[in-house]
Amino acid sequence: MKNILNAPFIIKLAATCENMYRLGWDERNGGNISLLLGEDEVSEYLDTSKILRVIPTGFEAKELCGKYFLVTGTGKYFKNVKGDPENNLGVIRIAEDGCNAELLWGYQDGGTFTSELPAHLMSHMVRLKQDSEHRVIMHSHPTNTVAMTFVHPLTEGEFSHTLWQMHTECIYVFPDGVGVLPFMVFGTKEIGEATAEKMKDFRLVVWAHHGIYGAGKTLDEAFGLIETVENAAQIYMLTEGKERINIITDENLKALAENFKLPYRKDFLD
Repeated sequence: MKNILNAPFIIKLAATCENMYRLGWDERNGGNISLLLGEDEVSEYLDTSKILRVIPTGFEAKELCGKYFLVTGTGKYFKNVKGDPENNLGVIRIAEDGCNAELLWGYQDGGTFTSELPAHLMSHMVRLKQDSEHRVIMHSHPTNTVAMTFVHPLTEGEFSHTLWQMHTECIYVFPDGVGVLPFMVFGTKEIGEATAEKMKDFRLVVWAHHGIYGAGKTLDEAFGLIETVENAAQIYMLTEGKERINIITDENLKALAENFKLPYRKDFLD
């Protein structure tokens, strides 16, 4: 059996957590990530018949029974993941009842997975129906994205349109736009359900005054989606309140979308 600390999925997720903390997206114990793993990946490093603990998830996810996930821990700091993955991460398998998680590795100090796991599982189920190659749900608190929710209308069409206008890369990276939720109490079933509902149409969902959820086939894709939104939100906040004498017009955006044959949301343009 190979040493799991050398597993590419551990190394990559730890590096991603470190980078997100460095960028200021995940202060203190903020943020969480779950990565869907294949049984063949896991079995190279773990005896999948050896269950360390059974932990209730607080949510029934029968569609995910038997699925394996690498998940960040609750109350853990992203800055510590790389140096101490065994305490800050865990590999779980959704049990046959769909309501419990079987811990196969990690959370060595007696901890458990992120309190947002039900929201992650809901979004995973939705995204897998949209894209069979989907693997990642990523939540963070990027500063400018959060700031933008205080000064910008919280409608998806307007929010997406503004982000697209801030940088030419935006409509290319997320032609589907971004979903937007008003303020909701985090860590609840309600916000998880609302996020999953938005995930039917979007790979990105902004939580007003809180942060953003991103979904992707890989850690890099989910990270890159959030990174692009945050870059655009920063440009918006730097120019907000000032006269913008040059803008990216809707005609410019249409030209970009048509040139790259993007399946963009036409209803988000004037």
